[in-house]
Amino acid sequence: MNSFHPGESSSHPFREPAPLPSSIPKVNELGATSAPLKSAAFFIGAYCKEFNEDFMLCKAENRDPAHCLKEGRRVTRCATDLISKMRENCLQQFEAHWNCLELNNQEYPPCRKPERVLNKCMFEKLGLVKSIPGTTPGQTPIHEVENPLYGRMQK
Repeated sequence: MNSFHPGESSSHPFREPAPLPSSIPKVNELGATSAPLKSAAFFIGAYCKEFNEDFMLCKAENRDPAHCLKEGRRVTRCATDLISKMRENCLQQFEAHWNCLELNNQEYPPCRKPERVLNKCMFEKLGLVKSIPGTTPGQTPIHEVENPLYGRMQK
């Protein structure tokens, strides 16, 4: 006789009973929560642009999730590579920015100062560029505005 066991009380981690076929390349999970991913999002977008575009083209041609596993794994590998480089070169700045996002409900405006420091480190050490799609040409990007209209909100 089986008895009900809530998921949070399980002593064993979940294991997928059907492993992936050998034709699908193996890749480890990224291992980052939402705040570090949001902090690195613009850099991941620029650094992994080709892989992201391949994945999106694949998704457009066939909506079957299994159809684009290889492309999805390439995107994950690329993002893992960038996060590793960020940790190696700009760890303090990266942690300061994502901790700020974590403490401010994932909102960018209160975290512009640590974001500028992270951007400077990423630009200098990794040679990356931060661009926001749809920004009006000639207008200063929001992450480079010195005196933004939004200030820290009293809580």
